[in-house]
Amino acid sequence: MSKKILVTNALPYANGDIHLGHLMEHIQTNIWVRFQRLIGKDCTYVCADDAHGTATSITADKLGKDVLQWIDEMRASHIDDFAAFSIKYDNYYSTHSDENRQLSEYIYHKIKEKGYVNERKVRQLYDEEKGMFLADRFIKGTCPSCDTEDQYGDNCEACGSTYDALDLKEPRSLLSDAKPIIKESEHLFLNLKMFEEELQEWMANSQVQSEVSNKLQEWFDKGLREWNISRDAPYFGWLIPGYTDKYFYVWLDAPIGYMASLQNLCQQKGWDFDKDFWRNPECEIYHFIGKDIIYFHALFWPALLQAAEYNQPTGVFAHGFLTVNGAKMSKSRGTFILAKKYLQHLDPQYLRYYFAAKMSDGIEDMDFNTTEFSEKVNSDLVGKYVNIASRCARFINRDFGNKLGKMPEQEQQDLLAGLVAEGDNIAKLYNARKFSAAMRSIMELADRVNKYIGNSKPWELAATDPKDERVQQICTTGINCFRILTIYLLPVLPDMADKVAQLLNIDSWSWQDLDKQLIESEICDFSPLLQRVPAAALEALLQE
Repeated sequence: MSKKILVTNALPYANGDIHLGHLMEHIQTNIWVRFQRLIGKDCTYVCADDAHGTATSITADKLGKDVLQWIDEMRASHIDDFAAFSIKYDNYYSTHSDENRQLSEYIYHKIKEKGYVNERKVRQLYDEEKGMFLADRFIKGTCPSCDTEDQYGDNCEACGSTYDALDLKEPRSLLSDAKPIIKESEHLFLNLKMFEEELQEWMANSQVQSEVSNKLQEWFDKGLREWNISRDAPYFGWLIPGYTDKYFYVWLDAPIGYMASLQNLCQQKGWDFDKDFWRNPECEIYHFIGKDIIYFHALFWPALLQAAEYNQPTGVFAHGFLTVNGAKMSKSRGTFILAKKYLQHLDPQYLRYYFAAKMSDGIEDMDFNTTEFSEKVNSDLVGKYVNIASRCARFINRDFGNKLGKMPEQEQQDLLAGLVAEGDNIAKLYNARKFSAAMRSIMELADRVNKYIGNSKPWELAATDPKDERVQQICTTGINCFRILTIYLLPVLPDMADKVAQLLNIDSWSWQDLDKQLIESEICDFSPLLQRVPAAALEALLQE
């Protein structure tokens, strides 16, 4: 069996538009997937909309739409938004699917028959005005651990604590703004404590960041709690087998959405879901997520998979939150930027590069600073990278009939060899998700090439003799260096790579082609590959 890689993103909620926070995670993952494919790995990439939960049905009702129509519209919108930023999945599905229902029921039966499920009455927050028990996302109050206000009923964004909604201080219903009462209801629980030994072993053998393993150890030290896997009607989701008024909690079927999306893809491709992927010992499974959902992905999810005898994740990679100009994303402050609004004003490649230039393998928060954004794109992409092609191609186009020359000089060969030699280091940085370090290395190489062109002064030679063979050699060297840099940047700038392929008459890109050279071949007429960030457009985006 050939080794496979399966990669997923956290599922965007089907109740809202894609924003810069989503894009940060999905761009990070897309870069990693594109790199794996560029070096020849068999990498499958799936995602889906998280469609279930009370919020979805409430929003659909407010809009006067059938809930199924609403989630279909949102899924189509999400696919379009991601595609505009060159984020393309092998399958982008929905948790409201037959595959998801069947897998959720199968895994539930497995955990129940093995004795991992308990049933007991619980006290819950109930909104008397709305006549319903409140899901965690419809309750806000003060965190019982750190006293941060305006936190949801299940976890705190400030300190990362998870807790029962009953422990929330000064709770209020987000549906009516009323103070909820406490009411009893029968519920089902996964006994997470029974998985502690297996989870400790999984944590020791899987790829998780040190910050994640430290957080997990804190939860182990405190003692793992039972996990409520049921919700009361009314609820948009899957009925639990054997019940008429109990539904699977969205966090049970949401990660199963990864499996459902893959299973749907397997049906399309004729692949075997078990043998090729989730029960294939040679298949590596990686989840890219936000740090606020570590608990679900690194405790509940591996426990469910272990109980159902599926492969557990090879790695869970978390990232921090995104701020805008130093502030939390907020509609009232004008810092809540939607993908669609960004696209009306700015090139998606700017954002892909800017995020890559700031991304590390850690879980610290990232700031989208608009001044830094312009400076980074203009300096690196336009001033360094694209500048090489624009300086060299115009001489080849104008004076040599679009034909590249030879590179017989040792200096030119040494320059190219030096760029190729950095490939192993850049590959290691990409694979380790240290994208900012990779971008710094690539731009240092671009500086090296620009210095060579500046020292060689082809414009002075051309002023004396436009047909001087040395001009053709210098510019051919520059174009070949530009080709290498394009391979290095392809995971970040796939649309740019497509343009460069047309310019240089290249059919395909591969990391294995780094040391190939374009000698005495024809290129096309050069046209601008990327403009500087328009200051007015950036300002208009923030104003809007």
